[in-house]
Amino acid sequence: MHILISILIGAVCGCIASYIMKSKAGLLWYIITGIVGGALGSWIAGILGIGGGLLVQILIGVAGTCLLIWLCRLIFKK
Repeated sequence: MHILISILIGAVCGCIASYIMKSKAGLLWYIITGIVGGALGSWIAGILGIGGGLLVQILIGVAGTCLLIWLCRLIFKK
């Protein structure tokens, strides 16, 4: 059940971050970037000592996903 919730939250984070970063992609891309970006955001938030409830975790996931999209654009120069 936790995996399904992680996938759903990842998809939401990926969708929101893609909207913020004006990136057009499909559902699979939203899920993958949302999960990886959420892990990246959680890692950075852990270093900074930031944590909280579900809403805070979603915001951290969105921020991490935006960072991931920015890094991908920087590396792959679309």
